Amino acid sequence: MDYQAKLKVPFGVLGIRCTGDTLTGIDFLPASEKPQRVTSAFAQTVCEQLLRYLANPDVQFSVPLKLNGTPHQQKVWQAMLDIPRGQTRSYGELATELKSCAQAVGQACGANPIPVIVPCHRIVGKGGLGGFAHHTSGAHLDIKRWLLVHEGVL
Repeated sequence: MDYQAKLKVPFGVLGIRCTGDTLTGIDFLPASEKPQRVTSAFAQTVCEQLLRYLANPDVQFSVPLKLNGTPHQQKVWQAMLDIPRGQTRSYGELATELKSCAQAVGQACGANPIPVIVPCHRIVGKGGLGGFAHHTSGAHLDIKRWLLVHEGVL
């Protein structure tokens, strides 16, 4: 994968993918991954905004996003962007709101190409955390838990 930056964060390393002045992806990389200097002014802006958010969960992101996905995924991702910091929705609640089903919402959450900024971590199970990035245990759930604690939810 070609990254424009690899940013060290408290829960690992974020691989930043950009095309011109548009953010196209953020990947969770292992904590052992070596950070990579930014390769563009735009990637620098993305990293600065992420670091500001990690210092203060109330920071608003303003970088342009390119979210490639199906129409259903786009609806789910847009709905996630509308969930305020400090709040969560269950897969079922979001499914009802979007006239979908919880499983389809979960699949769209897992396919989110720009986690953290498009806050899929704010979608939780009825009785617990639910999954994260197509994982139901391990490091990815630890990241989801970290983000929710950071935002004052847990």
